[in-house]
Amino acid sequence: MSAPTQDTVSKDGTLPRQRAAGGRGDGPRGPRSEGVVLNVFSHGFLALWALLIVLPLLWLVLSSFKTDSQIAGSAFGWPSNWSLDVFSRAWEKGIGDYFVNTVVVLAFSVPLTMLFGSMAAYVLARYQFWGNRLVYYFFVAGAMFPVFLALVPLFFMVKLLGMLNTYHGLILVYIAYSMPFTVFFMHAFFRTLPTAVFEAAILDGASHTRAFFQVMLPMAKPGLLSVGIFNTLGQWNQFVLPTVLMQPQSGDDPERYVLTQGLIQLQQQQGYASDLPVLFAGVTIAMIPMLVVYLSFQRQVQAGLTSATLK
Repeated sequence: MSAPTQDTVSKDGTLPRQRAAGGRGDGPRGPRSEGVVLNVFSHGFLALWALLIVLPLLWLVLSSFKTDSQIAGSAFGWPSNWSLDVFSRAWEKGIGDYFVNTVVVLAFSVPLTMLFGSMAAYVLARYQFWGNRLVYYFFVAGAMFPVFLALVPLFFMVKLLGMLNTYHGLILVYIAYSMPFTVFFMHAFFRTLPTAVFEAAILDGASHTRAFFQVMLPMAKPGLLSVGIFNTLGQWNQFVLPTVLMQPQSGDDPERYVLTQGLIQLQQQQGYASDLPVLFAGVTIAMIPMLVVYLSFQRQVQAGLTSATLK
């Protein structure tokens, strides 16, 4: 008979090395059990965080279908009337105009931010020139600069250019405000794109501009989608900049308030005749488009963030 090997199974069904190690691989104190505890803790924390976000939103939507008396009597009760008239009233009281103003501004500011930010990030990532890193760090520093410190000089600069209470004035400010984050985010994508594809396009006769728009930019689509969603959310919910820059300068100037300003205006218009369902309906109207956008592109956003992290 041959001598037992080192990994011979004993009568209790364990290997000698497992007994010597105290069963650390499968025991109650092993890495597997620690991973289970960590997994349960992380999932529990995420579930709690989801509840803290979803429950207020659900309460807000349900309150839109209530009356003032129902909200005062039972703020957390179930609505008895599911009529959509309150949304019509909110739209007629100005939410519709504020919604259109916001869409007009974002229809130009977000695409132009993505275009200029991608072009700047591409040049800084793919071309070496004197001052390259200085310009890049200048953009990064812009992302850390609080917008509150720039409100006063920004106001006088926009006023000097004659663009107060104008769409194009707010669009230009939004672009400048979103450029640092866009350049910082897209810089990582363009640095890791394969150089061989770009060189092949140049050898085939493509110009640098054509190679950027037809070859390199489509390859950075995950990053474009992710940063585009973040810019849309940030500009849609922006309140400080429109409050400073979108104020009528005279009685003849039209009110070009965006949604964030419009909700405050709607609350102030009520005075003592409170109509809370209309205010809740206005907030719901402002919230739904962003929820639809995020839920529609959440996979692309997660893929873009994961790709940026791995790169």
